[in-house]
Amino acid sequence: MNDTSLPADLAGVESPLEQDGFACLHASTTRALLEPYGLADWAGFAASWNRLGLDRYMADGGRYRRRRHATYTVSAEAIERKKHQPHYQSRDYNELNGGIERWFRPVETTIGTHPALIAVLRLMRRLVTDLTPPDRRPDIWHVEIHQFRIEARAGEPGEPTPEGLHRDGVDWVLVLMIQRENVASGETTIHDLHRRPVGHFTLTDPLDAALVDDNRVYHGVTAVRPIDPARPAWRDVLVVTFRHQ
Repeated sequence: MNDTSLPADLAGVESPLEQDGFACLHASTTRALLEPYGLADWAGFAASWNRLGLDRYMADGGRYRRRRHATYTVSAEAIERKKHQPHYQSRDYNELNGGIERWFRPVETTIGTHPALIAVLRLMRRLVTDLTPPDRRPDIWHVEIHQFRIEARAGEPGEPTPEGLHRDGVDWVLVLMIQRENVASGETTIHDLHRRPVGHFTLTDPLDAALVDDNRVYHGVTAVRPIDPARPAWRDVLVVTFRHQ
């Protein structure tokens, strides 16, 4: 991979991440950052969220979350998909669903190599490498990607983060808005390590994004509810996490 070109707005993203531990990006900024890394066929990428599988591991009994999952190694030289494996979080980070291996449907092969996804992974590698001190900077990052759809129905809100305010147990987190359909709320809240609120915003448009330093802040998202209870309602996001191997 050749990351020699520096997108013009990269410093404007790295500065708040370095200073505050999080950054909120408007869609126009995200698109400008991704295009030099090969962003293409966004519509085809977003359409794959219609083909997710039900998350059957919800300890709250909910049936409102659909998802797919994949893991990668990402370095300056290559992006390589790993053999399909379970997603695992300790209960220290996920009191609701942690402590067990969770096997989700794999991300579809064509989506796993889609130019939109590869652009995201290349941009993220550049950002997190820049922001990680040299003495802690790995040559190869372990990366997980999660396609999420949170569905909302009349009298049954959807919970984007049913575990509540949390950290993911990684180094860096990207939440990329894919689509919102007929839903209200879904506000992202950011808290410091003492759980004091330090920021809040709502991802509304495709390519709106949140970047989080998972070592420095907690994050959570409020429940989504249908605007028109008679119509289908959902919130689609891509979550990408980077951590040391």
